[in-house]
Amino acid sequence: MDIQHREGQSKGSFFIEEAGEVLAEITYSKAGETKIIIDHTEVSKELRGENVGKILVEHTIEYARKNGLKVIPLCPFAKSVIERDVSLQDVLN
Repeated sequence: MDIQHREGQSKGSFFIEEAGEVLAEITYSKAGETKIIIDHTEVSKELRGENVGKILVEHTIEYARKNGLKVIPLCPFAKSVIERDVSLQDVLN
């Protein structure tokens, strides 16, 4: 499973794409220089049940760690994943 990253000036995403179709994606918005807001997670029917959403959340948390960013999880799915896993909570704002 190849997770790709797209980053713009104020937004970004991690996604899985096959044959030109995005099958799973987590999006974030930049909040200043030190924070990102996870605002949406979506997984296609084809990948449901394979923990892809959780993998994308973990990938985003790792990105935040590597870049010294704090995370604000507004997406209900991402928030629930982070709340259930203490190992992901070090980057919370």
